[in-house]
Amino acid sequence: MLLYKLWRSFVKEILLLKRDIGGIVIIFVMPLLLIVTITLIQDSTFKNLEGSKIPIIFIDNDKSEVSKNIKQELESSKTFQLLTNYNEKSAQDAVFSGDYQMAIVIPENLTKDLNSNIDSKVQTIVSSFGLDGDSAKVKKEAPKAKEIHLYFDPATNAGFKNSVMNSVNKMVFEIENKKIYKAFQDQLGTEENLEENKNLISFKEITPKKGAMDVMPNSVQHNVPAWTLFAIFFIVVPLSINLVKEKSQGTSVRARISPTPYFVHILGKTFTYLIICIIQFLLMVAVGIYLFPYMDLPAFDVSGKMFQLIVVTLFSGLAAIGFGVLLGTIADTQEQSAPFGATSVVVLAAIGGIWVPVFLMPEFMQTVAKFSPMNWGLNAYYDIILRNSGIAGIAKELALLFAFYIAMVSISIFYERKQNAV
Repeated sequence: MLLYKLWRSFVKEILLLKRDIGGIVIIFVMPLLLIVTITLIQDSTFKNLEGSKIPIIFIDNDKSEVSKNIKQELESSKTFQLLTNYNEKSAQDAVFSGDYQMAIVIPENLTKDLNSNIDSKVQTIVSSFGLDGDSAKVKKEAPKAKEIHLYFDPATNAGFKNSVMNSVNKMVFEIENKKIYKAFQDQLGTEENLEENKNLISFKEITPKKGAMDVMPNSVQHNVPAWTLFAIFFIVVPLSINLVKEKSQGTSVRARISPTPYFVHILGKTFTYLIICIIQFLLMVAVGIYLFPYMDLPAFDVSGKMFQLIVVTLFSGLAAIGFGVLLGTIADTQEQSAPFGATSVVVLAAIGGIWVPVFLMPEFMQTVAKFSPMNWGLNAYYDIILRNSGIAGIAKELALLFAFYIAMVSISIFYERKQNAV
């Protein structure tokens, strides 16, 4: 009998939705337009975060071994694109005016003076051990230290400056070490090639699984789940409006005097709108898989992850439905429910990382984001897409979303009983 009542409640919700075809179209079409527009706009920004090359000015006044090695290292990196058609004065003007973030100027005779300095020091060390050396070189005064000039745009982030200076310093240090090894090899007459000895300590990047994606999402990996969540939570508006309509048209009164408990009506709405959430999710995924590659955007990869993504969608839908039920229960008119519902969804989306990814927010806003149910859903999507997590890995986020649904529905039932008791 209870199942029959639940079925009739479900049918009632479907009939209500059929009367507002325009609203249903908006629920499906608006998120699709948003996901395409925002992804196209944000794609270049995400590419910069992923490490697309930054144009910098490189001036080589040395034109010898050391400067060529530095230039080769910079060109082989995945960070910089070198511009060489500048002199130091024009480079300084271009950087300080904000045209480029930085310029590197290699001084004249850098290789020659570095070799002389190393030869002088090696001769001194060899002579101190009583070994034969060229006394003339020992007595020769070592050249003064050379300076590599680094010009930075005043607006450049301090972290970027430190990163560049550390990289250049590391390159020069490695070149200098190789030359010192070579100088000792020549003085001692050893046949072992010390220069080619491997480093005793190296770095190895460890990822969760072989071939796993980076933790930093690209534009598609962020926007598909983000705007899916926005679409899911936007059902708060039609759901709350329908609840208000039921009160104004007397449907809720007939429901109260019937032998069907109020929670059955809520379950009917829950099942109905969960179906809408799943359809929204499938449409968004279809755009990511089939449409984005034709727009020169990365394809959305869901291989082996579809079941987990649907589970997150269901729990996110529950959270959105619970919020919509509460809003529709408390609001007295459509003028109250519609604007408040739309505004609250936009606010939850903003602080939850939908508009701007949480990792780009200030630290304070990153803390605030943890209280948005959209952020819980987005983190669960991230764990599946980027970290290949299973259901166990997203259990915390699923529990928070389900608890949010239970809390919202419980408050709605309590409020409804209190209002009817008056």
